[in-house]
Amino acid sequence: MAKPINRLPPKAVETLGEGSHADGGGLYFLNRGGRRSWIFRFKWNGRGREMGLGSAATVTLAKARKAAADARANIADGMNPLDARREAKAIPTFGEMADAVVADLSPGWRNEKHKAQWAFTLKAHGKKLRTIPVDRVETADVLAALKPIWAKLPETASRLRGRIERVLDAAKAKGFRKGENPARWRGHLDQLLPKRQKLTRGHHAAMHFADVPAFIADLRDRDAVSALALEFTIFTAARSGEVRGATWAEVDLANAVWTVPASRMKAGREHRVPLSAPAVAVLEKVQPLSGGEPDALIFPGLKPGKALSDAAFNALLIRMDRKGEFTPHGFRSSFRDWAGEVSPFPRELAEAALAHVVGDATERAYRRGDALDKRRKLMDAWATFCEPRSAGSVVVPMGRRAK
Repeated sequence: MAKPINRLPPKAVETLGEGSHADGGGLYFLNRGGRRSWIFRFKWNGRGREMGLGSAATVTLAKARKAAADARANIADGMNPLDARREAKAIPTFGEMADAVVADLSPGWRNEKHKAQWAFTLKAHGKKLRTIPVDRVETADVLAALKPIWAKLPETASRLRGRIERVLDAAKAKGFRKGENPARWRGHLDQLLPKRQKLTRGHHAAMHFADVPAFIADLRDRDAVSALALEFTIFTAARSGEVRGATWAEVDLANAVWTVPASRMKAGREHRVPLSAPAVAVLEKVQPLSGGEPDALIFPGLKPGKALSDAAFNALLIRMDRKGEFTPHGFRSSFRDWAGEVSPFPRELAEAALAHVVGDATERAYRRGDALDKRRKLMDAWATFCEPRSAGSVVVPMGRRAK
């Protein structure tokens, strides 16, 4: 007949006197000279062993019973509880492993922003995982982190899943985990979560290209650096972050070229942007703000040495009563739609203007140049289209080139 367990009274720590007091199942409460603690007694290979479970000042009766139950489970699985505890102490939490992976991988990343995005995603959206020992992360834990944002923030959720998978793969490579990765998509989470094509794809809201000239006219009525920066963003079809971080050292006004270094490009490759006359005019307007010093930001923020923030663009759109209709990034879509629908320029040229990767690796290897002169004609045509027109003027769409 098995000996009963959980025999000690709820207030054993306060009421029991000197000596050793059994709770059953190998758990004992010790009171020796006022020093109160918990131990677990067991036999291993025929020898009596003891394992301390901590001071009764910090370990409650319930926690001591849980630790004793875990130790008995180890014995049932053929593992010495002392060895199991030593292994458990060596196993990092998911949070510790995630931080280590970010630190290990970051030297190979293009910039600090990428590192910050990894760290933020794994901390902000992966917080439910961070305290779990990395060897105990299961599918249910991964789903608990993903489900709250899967439909609401699909792009972020997808990146979070991939980063969780990467952390767990690293843990397995270091011997902290065994078995399948619970964050794996194909053949696993794809059976438990809706497919991406059934979700909101998260594209940036864009203005129809036909409305861009009137919007630029409105921008030119605004006395603000953010308005000039947004106008420049539209004429160059650049990402807003590339514009906000631009310095005068990147601009060759004599040849009307803006060269964005690889470190600031999403694809990690240098990108030359031919500057149309209206784009150059914007630079000439803003140049007095910084004197055109090479290291100075072209579009400085309110704080000295700081660039404009996304919040500055948001505030501008609010003042224009256009908040929520479109985003600064959406003007890239406006440009692409214009190029595809009414311009005579080929798709590959429009994609190159957006700094998109076109073609497979072999095709890109043979296409060494960046078609700067051809893209200059494209950006000049875009600038001509975007220039505000007087009332009653007629816009004649450019037809597609004959094939």
